Order: sequence, then C-alpha cells, then structure tokens
Amino acid sequence: MLRSMYQRSNAFRLMLPSRRLQQTVAETQIKHIPTPAPPVNPIVKSSPNKTVGKWFLGCSGMVFVAVGLGGVTRLTESGLSMVSWNLIGEHMPRNRDEWIKEFEKYQQYPEFKLKNAKMTVDEFKFIYIMEYIHRMWGRAIGAFFILPAAYFWKKGYFCAKTKKMVLVLGTLIGLQGLMGWYMVKSGLENRFDNPNDVPRVSQYRLASHLAAAFVLYSLFLSNAMSKLIPAESLTSAAKRIPKIKMLSHLTKGMVFLTAISGAFVAGLDAGLVYNSFPKMGDDWIPDDILQFKPILRNVTENPTTVQFNHRILGITTVSLITALWLTMRGQKLPKRAKWAINAVAVMAWTQATLGVTTLLNYVPVPLATAHQSGSLILLSTAVWLSHELRLLKYIPK
Repeated sequence: MLRSMYQRSNAFRLMLPSRRLQQTVAETQIKHIPTPAPPVNPIVKSSPNKTVGKWFLGCSGMVFVAVGLGGVTRLTESGLSMVSWNLIGEHMPRNRDEWIKEFEKYQQYPEFKLKNAKMTVDEFKFIYIMEYIHRMWGRAIGAFFILPAAYFWKKGYFCAKTKKMVLVLGTLIGLQGLMGWYMVKSGLENRFDNPNDVPRVSQYRLASHLAAAFVLYSLFLSNAMSKLIPAESLTSAAKRIPKIKMLSHLTKGMVFLTAISGAFVAGLDAGLVYNSFPKMGDDWIPDDILQFKPILRNVTENPTTVQFNHRILGITTVSLITALWLTMRGQKLPKRAKWAINAVAVMAWTQATLGVTTLLNYVPVPLATAHQSGSLILLSTAVWLSHELRLLKYIPK
C-alpha cells in the first residue's frame, strides 16, 4: 500500500511543472513584453507654403511703408531734391563740401529757380534726406524680394503657379523703380515757362506710379493670404450669393479707382482749391468745373474737376460698401468673411472722415499722410473680403 502511494505521488509530481521551468517561462514572457518608449516632443517645422506666405506678407508690408514714405515725400515737396538717379544707389553727402555740391546741382533746376530761390543748404538737407530715404527703401524692397526668391526657387519651395507669380512680381518691382525716376524726371524738365508756374511732377506719371504700387501691394497681400489663411469652401442656396460676390469685386475696383483719382488731386494740389464740404464753396457744382478746352482735359488737368470727381468717387465707394454690408447681414457665410466685411465698412467710413477732415484743414501733412495710408488699408480689407468669398458657391435648390 505504501508502495502504491509512493508511485502516485511521483506521477503527480511529474504532471506539475518544475520551479525552474516556471521561472524560465516567466522570464521568456517578460522578455516579450514591449517596453513603452519615452514621450518625445515633436519638432513642428513650418511648411514651405507658410514660409513663402510669410515672405509675401513681409514684402507687402514693405510696399505699404514705401507708399507712406512716398506720400510724406510729396507732401513735404522733397521729391525733386535729388536730380540724378543711379540703379545701384546714391551715397549720402558726408561733409559740407559734398552737401554744397549737391545743392549746386539742385539750383540748376526749375523748382529752385521758380520756387525755392531763397533756400539755404540746411533747408535743402531736409528735403534731400526725405527723398533719399524713400529711394533707399525702394531698393531695400528689391533686396528683400530677390534674395529669398532665389533661395526658395533653388530649394523647390515654389509650385509652377507661384514661380510665374514671382516672375511677375519681380518685373513689377523693377518697373516701379523705373517709373519712379520717370515721374521725378518730369518735374526736372524745363517746361515751366511762366513765372507763375509751380514746378511739379506730371500728375499722369504720379498716378501711374501710385497705381503700380497699389497693384504690387495687392498681389503680394492676396498671395500671402492664399498661403497663410486659405479661403473656406462653402455652398449656399441663398440667391444673394452671386450678388455678394459681384459687389465685393466691384468694391475692390472702386476703392482702387478712388485712390488713383486721389493721386491726380495730389499731383495738381487740388485739395487746396475748395476747402469746404459738402458744397464746393457756395455751389454744389462749381462754375469752373468745365473751364478747360477741350472739355475732356478737365477730367485730369482742371484742379476743380479733379477734386469734384474724387468727392463723387469717394461718396459712391462708401455707399457701395454700406450696401454690401447690409446685403451680407444675416447670410450664412464663413466667419472670416463676416469679419472682413465689418472691417471694410469701418475703414470706409474712417477713410471718408479722414478725407473730409484733411480738406477742411487745408491738407496738413499728418492728416494727408494718414488719408493716403488709409486708402491702402481700405484696399487691404477689400482684398481680404474678396479672398474670403473666393470659394463661396451658389447652388440653386
């Protein structure tokens, strides 16, 4: 019986795994349990699109500053102080002898002979420095554009569409520099025969120079927005959608046209002929509005007509923007589009108020500069609105 019990206990012991075997199995299982990796903070890299978008935005900002500097240069009557132009750049006079030499060059031209004959060297320094800053800033824009453009092109940051746009923008920057000198040259020509003539640049060239700057700025800004804040896609069955998109484009065009008419006001000093509002003097329509013959000349050469046209365009633009704002109220639109139309409306009324205030105060430099810069801010908001509505589609029920 004892023998039988011993045999059973041995059999039971064989059925159970040994302690060594259990340890081996446990170690094997532990080896196969994956060890969790320590958390790693991901390094977020800016995409090429974002990098290019920030560069476009920087270029648009530099053009904005250039327009402001150009306005100050014109309002301080400094634009004709530098009578020569060099593609690479002119160096600032470093001593009194060099200042006298530059002043002697200036004395050979109509502005000094007919207007500034009593100017001193120290007074000349101020207008020269203003024009010098404006020119050097323009060259800085060229460098800020060309150097990153070459790097991004080499690194493959540009798609085919962006490459074409970069070539267009580079061409416009070059043409803008040439247009600036072409404009200045018109004020240096011996075409002011009458002692009562006021030496000034051609209003046509001034308007062309400003228009080119506004186009360049708008292209930089719209391309920056496309890459940094792409428009939201939205479909709507509201019948007002096509009308809203049409009015947004029309608003952008009217803002641009009004700003260019302002260049003719500046070029002819038309802001100084009727300093009253809403009437022009005692009349709604002045008697001398069609004084020049042929009649078409009045549109761009008669200061009275030029100011009248600028008033009408300004009032029309504000009315159009107000109508667009009312049309967009209550519509299902992207959130940023609603922000944009509110910004356009606020800026339109602000710009109109600035314009009237500038006129009533006989065009002081600070107010006039703010008014010119305001036109570019208003155009910026109009470009933004147009961008936000770009992918808005109307689908009939």
